[in-house]
Amino acid sequence: MTTQVQASNKSAIASVNAGANLVALAGVGLVGYGLMFLVRNFTGFTELGLSPDLVGGTPEQISGFSQNLYNYISHLQVALSGFIIALGLAVIALAWFGIRRGESWAMWTAFIAPVVAVGIALPLHFPFHFATLGHLGLIYLDAAILLVGTVMSYRTMKA
Repeated sequence: MTTQVQASNKSAIASVNAGANLVALAGVGLVGYGLMFLVRNFTGFTELGLSPDLVGGTPEQISGFSQNLYNYISHLQVALSGFIIALGLAVIALAWFGIRRGESWAMWTAFIAPVVAVGIALPLHFPFHFATLGHLGLIYLDAAILLVGTVMSYRTMKA
């Protein structure tokens, strides 16, 4: 009987760890996306997956029209990349130090924080035609990984 309980406990630990690892991977994805966003600001200016036609001009045209506007857009992109990277680091820490220990509050926090961020940021992409797969595809993939990891963790914690 003790062997059965130990085997069941090991299985539950392995399952919650697998879920936590996927949630952490989603956090790594956010960090990577934020870094890509940051680098792109200084190397191509226009966000990944968006063309000069979609944003109204090339970086040179925008700068030529208004250097202040160019600087403002650049500062927003750098600031946003910082928030994306910070959110990713928080998700990683919550997964590694909370979800792996079976802490449901950590699981829900690691899930809800990115959902709120995407829930606020995503809708405005559609009316302005910025919702291209090249622009949002990585975020969709990251959200799917986060969802699968959270569901795996939840099922184990609930059992």
